[in-house]
Amino acid sequence: MRYLTLLGSTGSIGESTLDVVARHPARFAVFALVARSSVDRVFEQCLAHRPRYAVLTDPVAAARLLERLRATGSTTEVLAGDAAAVEVAEAAQADTVVAAIVGAAGLAAVLGAARTGKRILLANKEALVMAGPVFLEAVRRGGATVLPVDSEHNAIFQSLPAGFVRGLEDHGVRRILLTASGGPFRTTALELLDKVSPDQACAHPNWVMGRKISVDSATMMNKGLEVIEAHWLFGAAGSQIEVVIHPQSVIHSMVEYADGSVLAQLGNPDMRTPIAQTLAYPERIDAGVAKFDIFKLAQFTFEEPDLARFPCLTLAYDALAAGGTLPATLNAANEIAVAAFLAGRLRFTRIAALVAEVMEALPARPLADIEDVLAADGEARARATERLGA
Repeated sequence: MRYLTLLGSTGSIGESTLDVVARHPARFAVFALVARSSVDRVFEQCLAHRPRYAVLTDPVAAARLLERLRATGSTTEVLAGDAAAVEVAEAAQADTVVAAIVGAAGLAAVLGAARTGKRILLANKEALVMAGPVFLEAVRRGGATVLPVDSEHNAIFQSLPAGFVRGLEDHGVRRILLTASGGPFRTTALELLDKVSPDQACAHPNWVMGRKISVDSATMMNKGLEVIEAHWLFGAAGSQIEVVIHPQSVIHSMVEYADGSVLAQLGNPDMRTPIAQTLAYPERIDAGVAKFDIFKLAQFTFEEPDLARFPCLTLAYDALAAGGTLPATLNAANEIAVAAFLAGRLRFTRIAALVAEVMEALPARPLADIEDVLAADGEARARATERLGA
């Protein structure tokens, strides 16, 4: 039996994780649920999964949840605040932490899980993008295990040789081919991008995701963040990670070996597949995913990314090459820019421009510890917010 703390229980990854968990009650139990303020959804999750703890980082929402749970006779304890999220991530009773909080908000809890030696199912890009060397050092010192949940990185993980640690050449690997759908604007005329709405940007052709990550898919910033993530997960240089647009989203990523072989992981675009793979690893379990019908799929197509259409991809490669604090700056500026776009305060094409302006204003500095990460994050957010008002 594995006992799970789920960071980000109300997002798409959290909901899919709970679906897989519910299919295997003899293998998995929920120790703690963590969310920000979704009282109604966490209330339903508590009744269905009966965790020992439910954490809402919003104290007002936590008080409302406690009142509703007590009215049902539920014994789930309700905690409030960011410190409580870290507490349940570090708790000895949970051996597995699913890191699915979007953005920088989940960083402290994920680091806590690493320090205490958990099995971390990583769906939070920011732990590696913002704080790659700091996070991996915490993993090493704590004896934690990191298994990637992102469909692309999970596909790479499944396609690498058994016993792979880090460093491609040592395992006969030439490069990683990171696939991308191209999002909703892959073929939209460039002159029309200035006028697209948040709802249009969030209408992903293949995946059901939250609004922030959907916008990141439309700009391909998500793929840029995944390039940085792949660098830290697999010890790959930026030059060894190539982005390939694959609109069908069936091949989730590929690994090319020195002998010319290319191994790919295929499947329906359903996040329950990588979640189940990491939950049960090294075993395989039913995820509730529909059978893959290869005959229904007429063809596979591949395209090179158009960097004029997707300038965020270039910005991410630049941040990876510079290193230090610049990936954290990239991530923070992007979060501010996307939030402004979703609020109707910034045009779609200005997202990349704002991020570029902040990166230029705040060049890379050495990154030694979490304080450096948080300082870079805060400075970038302040600069991006200032630029929005300019």
